[in-house]
Amino acid sequence: MSGALEGITVLDLSQGAAGPTCAMHLGDMGATVLKVEPPGGEWGRRLGPPFVAGAAAAFLGMNRNKRSAVIDLKKPGGADVVLRLAERSDVALESFRPGVADRLGIGYEAMAARNPQLVYAAISAFGQSGPWRDRPGVDGVAQAMGGIMSVTGTADGPPVKVGVPAADMAGGVFASQAILAALFARERIGSGQRVDVSLLDSLLAYQVVPLSMFLASGQSPQRLGSAAPYAAPNEAFPTSDGHVMVAAYTAKRWPALCGALGHPELATDPRFDSNEKRVRARPELRAVLEPLFGTRTTAEWIAVLDEADILCGPLLSYPELVAEEHVAKSGSLVTVHHPATGDVSSPVFPGRFSATPGDVTGPPPPLPGEHSAAILSECGFTDDEIAQLLHDGVVGGVEQDETER
Repeated sequence: MSGALEGITVLDLSQGAAGPTCAMHLGDMGATVLKVEPPGGEWGRRLGPPFVAGAAAAFLGMNRNKRSAVIDLKKPGGADVVLRLAERSDVALESFRPGVADRLGIGYEAMAARNPQLVYAAISAFGQSGPWRDRPGVDGVAQAMGGIMSVTGTADGPPVKVGVPAADMAGGVFASQAILAALFARERIGSGQRVDVSLLDSLLAYQVVPLSMFLASGQSPQRLGSAAPYAAPNEAFPTSDGHVMVAAYTAKRWPALCGALGHPELATDPRFDSNEKRVRARPELRAVLEPLFGTRTTAEWIAVLDEADILCGPLLSYPELVAEEHVAKSGSLVTVHHPATGDVSSPVFPGRFSATPGDVTGPPPPLPGEHSAAILSECGFTDDEIAQLLHDGVVGGVEQDETER
């Protein structure tokens, strides 16, 4: 058994980032992923620059281990093709606005009627109920309305968006967890079910620490840059040539840090002799520590702090990160090859399995509809049916272009 989800088929109707990332992770764990796209391909293909052979690098990074079929859901017969694919699937994943899948004829009720064993997962911006249900939203909107921008940035600067699509990534991760739980439950209850995941709920769960603190105290968290609101020192300090992240707030490591800095008297300074005091006096503490860290290079401080068993690390840029020996030797990045794009690298699924490790079995599909005919054939469509669907434009992609030459 090569992957934990070997034998599971995922019908991926999602677009953008959250759903495609979710489906990719399921594929990394061994599932067969059938990606269904509209004519011209899903909008995530245009998330750029940069582009690789016409395909967005971001799209390629989120869609490995998938094959692509183009199906026009706006044409008569398009919905029935998807429903027939759902009959052969274990999971269906979509990211339409609430109600759209039902209007297209491929919602949960329609699919469950064809396949009661199906786990149907829907990812939306704000969920399937509530006053915000019908609001459109993408990652940036979810970050703004989900509170995370209010706590990101520096105290004297404006709120800023997290530098990665945090709502999308959290939504994709939580959706994959929910799907796995539903597949596990299917073994006990004998049927599939609907799973709804919103970017908003995912972002709230992602913020469990600051939100729990606010709910308990009623005090809104402040923007602290790299600092943690519950511990000090636990932030990045500028060195003579960069920055070093330092976490030395415990009763053991604070005195050790003071010794490493050459100022052991700071450990018993009444302003700083407990974590709670240091948190409350953070600006004063930083004013004391910052000039000390500025006297050496980052590498020099890492050596000193490592020797003193202080939790620390350099602030690495992307070029520095991917050049690190650890990243290469631990297999944190994977490279796949496609004739149209060449080699494409992206982060691996972070779960490491001892018995069912899974694998990257295929590249992302740089061309929409690369595998339309093959997917339909595997799902029980006859050659005549496939030819008619291609002729009518219900199914499209590379195969259609080739048949028309």
